[in-house]
Amino acid sequence: MNIADIAVPEYIEVDAGERLAKVRSLFERENPKGIIVTEDGEYAGVVGEKQLIRSRMEDDTKVSAVMTPAPGIDRHEDIREAARLLIEGGVKIAPVYEGEKLYGIITGDAILRAVIDSLDANTVEQVYTAEVITITEDENVGQAINRLRKNSISRLPVLNESGKLTGVITTNDIVNFVIREQDRQGSGDRSGDLDRMLDLPVYDLMSGPAITAQPGETTQEAVERMFENDISGLVVTPSSSETKVAGVLTKTDVLRSLTYTEREGMDVQISNIDLLDTISRGHVVESIEKVAKKYQKMQVFHAHVRLHEHKEKLRGTPLIQCQIRLRTSKGQVIGTGEGYGAEHAFHVALDKLERNMLEIKGINADEEYRGQLLRKLGEL
Repeated sequence: MNIADIAVPEYIEVDAGERLAKVRSLFERENPKGIIVTEDGEYAGVVGEKQLIRSRMEDDTKVSAVMTPAPGIDRHEDIREAARLLIEGGVKIAPVYEGEKLYGIITGDAILRAVIDSLDANTVEQVYTAEVITITEDENVGQAINRLRKNSISRLPVLNESGKLTGVITTNDIVNFVIREQDRQGSGDRSGDLDRMLDLPVYDLMSGPAITAQPGETTQEAVERMFENDISGLVVTPSSSETKVAGVLTKTDVLRSLTYTEREGMDVQISNIDLLDTISRGHVVESIEKVAKKYQKMQVFHAHVRLHEHKEKLRGTPLIQCQIRLRTSKGQVIGTGEGYGAEHAFHVALDKLERNMLEIKGINADEEYRGQLLRKLGEL
């Protein structure tokens, strides 16, 4: 299947020199998945809600300061390749071309709606993110923004003082609140008002109760629930009656699963691939495969490498966070690390990944030993 029938020619477009105030009002009024940014009439990038809260930028800031480059996709591209390009570009919207002419846009939602009937082949357990970042009800909005930005995520499950799930706070919740407050207060010096907003407890902005999914459900059921509730992710709990957080399932996780193939060897996907500096994509793939081959009983189906750049630098080299997540026959295995430059960060994360794989191997060995012991006892 290709994207010819799901790419749409209607899209919102702004000039790179436009003020952020206009973009914020467009998000409030139109609720788009993203906006195409042009410069001198040519495509320049996209901007989404996530970019609007990554820093405390004033309304007069130009859109060009927050836009993100997104890959151009041919209108007749395969739907799996289109999903991969969105994931690796770290965007929810991308320009679609008919030859050399900008035709329209493609969104992650459009892709998911087109393939939703085939999503019953996977379960939530196979594709969700097990390593989850949370926040408590009494922490403030400023802390939530920092946690979202630092981990390059769009939602945080909210816990009460007992550690039980009570709600979720998202970038959308924060952006909508800030826009409403600024519109209500009118123009003028808003620095004090913004500080007051950032000091508010998360409880005041969160959505609750949290909408959840369970590991045994199909991804089709989970995505249908997201569309029904107009949300982009679900908190994963062990069962519908439990309030313990097991992970998070997002539309991005499901899009990523579309790129899995049945070919021999693992699939490797890299988000924010443009951050690779002194290493190549081939080196990343070869290094992960080398580690995976050490644990042949733990079959690795898919690897996802996510790179995130921090503002901190050392002699001009940015601090990079790298997360490597493997989908294996023994469940998910994750390694995370930081370093100056992508190469350093990747190898720190790779070492952590291998240590985690060794721990799982040890647990499996213990279970096999217990089974042998029980069989011997049964023979006495």
